Amino acid sequence: GCDDIIAGNVSKYIVLPAGYCGQPKKGHLIFDACFESGNLGRVDHVTEFEYDLFIRPDTCNPRFRVWFNFTVENVKESQVT
Repeated sequence: GCDDIIAGNVSKYIVLPAGYCGQPKKGHLIFDACFESGNLGRVDHVTEFEYDLFIRPDTCNPRFRVWFNFTVENVKESQVT
């Protein structure tokens, strides 16, 4: 599949709404997997409350994705993710 080309981890990737300019506000999510055992390769913003997350394959068996490890920051108190 196309996610086979994902080589590295997402590093402090800030998701901003389409057409938004300026500093991120509370609720603009920040994804990070740039640490040992992190495996989030790509984030696609679909809608305000929907994201497609692409997990990198396991190191020893590229056919499987049996775990995920990443962080999400800058969430509003009432925000559902």
